[in-house]
Amino acid sequence: MRHLPDSGARRQRELTSEYGRYSAQKQSTEFPIDFTTNGGSFISPEGDYEDSTPFIPFNTRSRAPQVKNPFFPVTNETYGAYAVMFISVIIFTVGIIGNIAIMCIVCHNYYMRSISNSLLANLALWDFIIIFFCLPLVIFHELTKDWLLGEFSCKIIPYIEVASLGVTTFTLCALCIDRFRAASNVQMYYEMIENCASTTAKLTIIWMGALLLALPELLIHQLVKEGHELAEVKPWERCVVSISTTLPDSLYVLGLTYNGARLWWFFGCYFCLPTIFTIISSVVTARKIRQMERNSVRGHRKQIQLESQMNCTVVALAIVYGFCAIPDNVCNIMSVYMGAAVPRSVLDVLHLVSQMLLFCKCAVTPVLLLALCRPFGRAFLDCCCCCWEECGPKSSAATSDDNEHEGTTELELSPFSTMRDPHTVVGTHC
Repeated sequence: MRHLPDSGARRQRELTSEYGRYSAQKQSTEFPIDFTTNGGSFISPEGDYEDSTPFIPFNTRSRAPQVKNPFFPVTNETYGAYAVMFISVIIFTVGIIGNIAIMCIVCHNYYMRSISNSLLANLALWDFIIIFFCLPLVIFHELTKDWLLGEFSCKIIPYIEVASLGVTTFTLCALCIDRFRAASNVQMYYEMIENCASTTAKLTIIWMGALLLALPELLIHQLVKEGHELAEVKPWERCVVSISTTLPDSLYVLGLTYNGARLWWFFGCYFCLPTIFTIISSVVTARKIRQMERNSVRGHRKQIQLESQMNCTVVALAIVYGFCAIPDNVCNIMSVYMGAAVPRSVLDVLHLVSQMLLFCKCAVTPVLLLALCRPFGRAFLDCCCCCWEECGPKSSAATSDDNEHEGTTELELSPFSTMRDPHTVVGTHC
């Protein structure tokens, strides 16, 4: 091996020392390197310096799909979501307060428990069920495109809505028949006492008929999911009319038969029957009332006027119901006969409008009763005044006597009006 001179070896050691100091300074300011000496040379790390430290994410778990937020980010659909929420809050508030008021007036006032008022309280109970249970679930699905209770809500909500249509139809028909009986013989009707068993039997027939006729709705609805364009958003859920092939043969045939006749069954039973029957019965009842006015004595004039007022109230209820049922029938006709030509968004809007009008009918019905029927309006005001007196300052005895005297009005639509104490106050027990 050949040896270098002393001066050359010394020069090489100085260069190596200077290079080491330079490399150490560069390492502290720029990037780390693996510097080692091996016989006057250095070894650098393998590969590129940029890839020397691998990137490790903080959370390696994939995010679960989230429910759609209708209010953020702000888009054109956000304003529609706010409008739907605002309308639904108004319907919910008015419907809950109004229907509870009707039920409390009939249940807490002994002189209001006639067959007609019992039918109206039964209608208020179903309207309360529709608004309290169905309205929040429908609005939640409309805003988030997700059914809160999954398959159960997809099946039970149409069932309750159709059963409510049946209850309203049969209640209107029963009210028309009861008003015709009252107009035929006013004195005999108001002196007749309707016992609890007879009222319960009539209400049971209405309930059983409506619930049984709506049972096929449980067979024809299924929940389907549609993927969203964004992976982090939960797939949209739709409740469609489709019969499951896993059903038994008998139920499958029943579902097919009902689905084929559903359009005209809705139109005939839940639209034409109550509207036409109410119009014909009201015309006949109004003619009977005019005859009674010409032939009656002075003592029965007041009762005849009250019967005419109740007849107009029943007609108003039928008009509101028919108006709110029109979009549902239009939606059914378009989906059956023009489903391929009409965009699905248009059908979805029609379906939403029909459901909102159904909820609106449930909220408007008690308001009509409180506004058009004098006994309901007076009892509601008496209850409000009673609660105000209990919560507010105590009034004098003279004022309470005056209020009690003003509360002694004639009770309409009550079979006990001809035999009650003239000093009985109309109202509920607060």
